Amino acid sequence: MFPCDFAWGAGTAAYQIEGGWQADGKGPSIWDTFCHEKKGRVFGDQNGDVSCNSYELWEKDLECIQQLGLTHYRLSLSWARLLPDGTTRHVNQKGVQYYNKVIDGLLACNVSPMVTLYHFDLPQALQDQGGWKSPGIATLFDSYAKFCFQTFGDRVKLWLTINEPYVCAKLGHEDGIHAPGLKEPGIAAYLAGHNMLRAHAMAWHSYNSTYRATQKGAVSLAINSDWLEPSRAEIMRSAIDAQSKKLGYNGSSRLPSFSKEEPAILGTADFFALNYYTSRKVEPGGGCGKALSMKTDRDAAEVLDPSWPICGVSWLAVVPYGLRKLLKYIKYTCNNPAVYITENGFSQVGPLQIEDVQRSEFYKDTVLEVAKAIQEDGVNVRGYFAWSLLDNFEWADGFSVRFGLFHVDFADANRRRRMYHSGREYAKLISEYKTLS
Repeated sequence: MFPCDFAWGAGTAAYQIEGGWQADGKGPSIWDTFCHEKKGRVFGDQNGDVSCNSYELWEKDLECIQQLGLTHYRLSLSWARLLPDGTTRHVNQKGVQYYNKVIDGLLACNVSPMVTLYHFDLPQALQDQGGWKSPGIATLFDSYAKFCFQTFGDRVKLWLTINEPYVCAKLGHEDGIHAPGLKEPGIAAYLAGHNMLRAHAMAWHSYNSTYRATQKGAVSLAINSDWLEPSRAEIMRSAIDAQSKKLGYNGSSRLPSFSKEEPAILGTADFFALNYYTSRKVEPGGGCGKALSMKTDRDAAEVLDPSWPICGVSWLAVVPYGLRKLLKYIKYTCNNPAVYITENGFSQVGPLQIEDVQRSEFYKDTVLEVAKAIQEDGVNVRGYFAWSLLDNFEWADGFSVRFGLFHVDFADANRRRRMYHSGREYAKLISEYKTLS
């Protein structure tokens, strides 16, 4: 039902689990600044200073990974832990040692690492120079990526350059609810997204030209996507330019253009990395505002089907079949690429439920939809990564939202990990499907 080499995984991100925010020479990131400098930005004014304390408790995480029977583990590197000022002028060897320990520990347990270079936590030193709005950020990211390829690429064969560039650009540069907390609607998010794509392309070309032949790995970037139905086609630039004209904006196009002198972006993904959580119905309209913004540019409204159950947070409707439809869409529109589902999960809020039966059913239903996509639709799905291995710091929601296969007691100094019922169910699914492969 699943290929014998199918990647069964779970994912985490550095800022969300590591803690150790000032430990052993790490520099501050934009999320350190975002959480510390102003109250009211994060639920309960919480922060990731300690979180799951995976910086000190990595061996506990590895035990969790082994209990699940994972074949793969997705983690991210903290750019500021490795390069405190964001540049290769100063390498923090303690950070290098930490990630060497993590990678080597995984491999010793026959677990393959999938490593994300950037998961929302830009070094504050680079934000002070303009961050993702600065054209020079792409070159700095490329230098960081080359450092990581050179340092860890002998053991890492699956790389993701940037996690969810759309979310990072919009929530961090338009809505202001994620770090760096900018609210510059209609302009900054497009600029940040443009530079993220430039950064990804440069890093992919660097890997392709310098490291691929010897390291034999693969590089992509993680794209978040809901399943939208029915949707109408629109060309992004023409839609944005039309809104600019309508609202009296007379400057150059707010969507930056790519220079012919820059490395090509087309073809810079060795596989399709998909983060999927939910689905939406889409209706025309919704872009009738009088100010420039991404919302008015889209001129569409997203609504929930009332038949879809909501899990935890209000935006997360549970629609497992939407994943199958999205996978089929990717097959036919992107020439049947290899696909890794790099995030998918079910949230819990309110009173703790270790016996989380609904989430257990969610994983059974979702994995079955992935199996159908492979067997019946012929989609080339290579792996599935549950979000998340651990309850962790869920960005603006702090610790109020729990996605983990393992519960973490954040009131306990030892950060006790305890497997949810859904963790046991996921481990059972992995074992059963491995047997059938």
